Amino acid sequence: MSEGCRDYMPRGVEWSTLALILACHGGWLAALWLLPSVSPALTVAAVGLMAALHSSLTHEALHGHPFRSRWLNEALMFFPLSLAIPYGRFRDTHLAHHEDEALTDPYDDPESNFQDPAVWARLPGWRKVLLRINNTLLGRVVLGPLMGQICFMAGDWRQARRGVPGIARDWILHVLGLVPVIWVVLQSPAPLWAAVLGAYLGLAILKIRTYLEHRAHDTAQGRTVVIEDKGPLAFLFLNNNLHVVHHMHPGVPWHALPRLYRTRRAEFLAANDGYVYRNYLQVFRNYLLRAKDPVPHPLWQQGE
Repeated sequence: MSEGCRDYMPRGVEWSTLALILACHGGWLAALWLLPSVSPALTVAAVGLMAALHSSLTHEALHGHPFRSRWLNEALMFFPLSLAIPYGRFRDTHLAHHEDEALTDPYDDPESNFQDPAVWARLPGWRKVLLRINNTLLGRVVLGPLMGQICFMAGDWRQARRGVPGIARDWILHVLGLVPVIWVVLQSPAPLWAAVLGAYLGLAILKIRTYLEHRAHDTAQGRTVVIEDKGPLAFLFLNNNLHVVHHMHPGVPWHALPRLYRTRRAEFLAANDGYVYRNYLQVFRNYLLRAKDPVPHPLWQQGE
């Protein structure tokens, strides 16, 4: 980390992040207990927003916030409000994703949506259709959470059968955290389907952030986007829309990213070769029904 970036690093407990974690859990509980009598749709929406925020906070925790203690951070995020991905698996795959030289690699980047062109050529037609739909923003939001969950679980199953350590443990811990979450939902006035649909909505919202975070590019830093949004989505994503800033300085907490970006904007945009959007409205206008990238990696045959 550069010397100048030390001013943006946390010292001691990050009370704002801790307060936001507690508020997120409180908001989730309030949605389950207070909103069902008002509107089932409002309940689903509120649960979805809290699930999306919880996922963003989980991302903060695995990068070392709000405590310097890993086990304290992991304990805070033990209850999986988004229901889907075990914390330990998200931690391990996401930290592997931070090997920037492998970004977008169909094999070595766990978060890549690109396919090896040779693999793509062998896929059956129905899978190609699904993947092409998934490459539009609307498809990524509607189908992406389901497709991503199926692929993630299938991949973990294959690795667990090969004896890769830690996978079974992380899924067991996930189930242990999921049991009290489901129990709380069943005690509340909200139906279970509302909590499940809300969790899906939360994952769908996150797909807006991840949709074009990375592109095929010759340089590692040139693969990572900046979206200069300052609205509600930027808050839900905890400023991770300033994604190249996060990749270049992954230890900087969410609340310091905008200030760091403002101070060194020209440097970051030079590093990512001008891969920038003004806001999420521009992203929706450009890509709601149109794919930004092809499914097969366009640079793969060039040794990407």
